[in-house]
Amino acid sequence: MNLQGVLEGILFVVGEEGVTLKQICEILEIDMEQAKELLKELKATYENENRGIRISYLGDAFKLTTKKEHKDYYKKLVENPETNMLSQAALETLAIIAYNQPITRIEIDELRGVSTSHMIRKLLAKGLIKESGKSTMPGRPNLYATTSEFLDYFGIASISDLPNINFEIEKETENTDLFTSIYKEKEEVVENK
Repeated sequence: MNLQGVLEGILFVVGEEGVTLKQICEILEIDMEQAKELLKELKATYENENRGIRISYLGDAFKLTTKKEHKDYYKKLVENPETNMLSQAALETLAIIAYNQPITRIEIDELRGVSTSHMIRKLLAKGLIKESGKSTMPGRPNLYATTSEFLDYFGIASISDLPNINFEIEKETENTDLFTSIYKEKEEVVENK
């Protein structure tokens, strides 16, 4: 098994959360020295000028990050009007953050029902959301909130100007009664024939 390839995949999957040295040891079932050597080898691979990413050690975790020397190109991507449109997934993620801020990525994932780490990175890059602190939940995950750029983008003065959303959910019994009454009507029609 190519552990370097597995480690690269792990770093990709964990995204902005990163992975600790201890987690690498547990996942790959190797000792600390082997994990350090594996990280060192993979990091050396990324130092090649032909590569666009690197391994960074930030916040007690190893993460894949872009190279600083390429930042002007990334800036063009984010500022390009064609790439500045928000997808449905980005809008849904942004709405969840706007109506529930401050909120963790895990809570956003639960509300959307899918992983939102990629969307959060995109929204952070566009400046529509920001990290607004740390949660008191185990692991102290980042909290996210909207920015003034969010307000500008949607042309509103403050978060209180967001439209009210009525979250009333129809009771299941009402749906059942509706189905039952339709079912009885059909029975009556059959009996009258």
